[in-house]
Amino acid sequence: MTDERDPEATLDEWKEAMGAEHAEAIANPDPDEDHRIEGVTQVNHRVTFEYDPDTDSLERDEVERVDELSDPELRSCSCGVRGMTPEEAREHVRAARERSGE
Repeated sequence: MTDERDPEATLDEWKEAMGAEHAEAIANPDPDEDHRIEGVTQVNHRVTFEYDPDTDSLERDEVERVDELSDPELRSCSCGVRGMTPEEAREHVRAARERSGE
């Protein structure tokens, strides 16, 4: 027996199911969990090095910050919900507060 399933259709079904699960987790947070929104961002620095001939090594000489800290595009909640837009994160926190009676 051969599997005649269309891989694209299978992927689309999986995306739809994951999207629905994600939306459910955002809209109906567990009231017993801690809900603190967090994100990871990166600030780039230019680092210069001095060569030390005695040790044949490069030693950090200067560090210059080359861009400003920006907010991450996607947020997570300490309860485990990941990959939320800022709007989804606000919805999640509002729902958590409503469910907990805050």
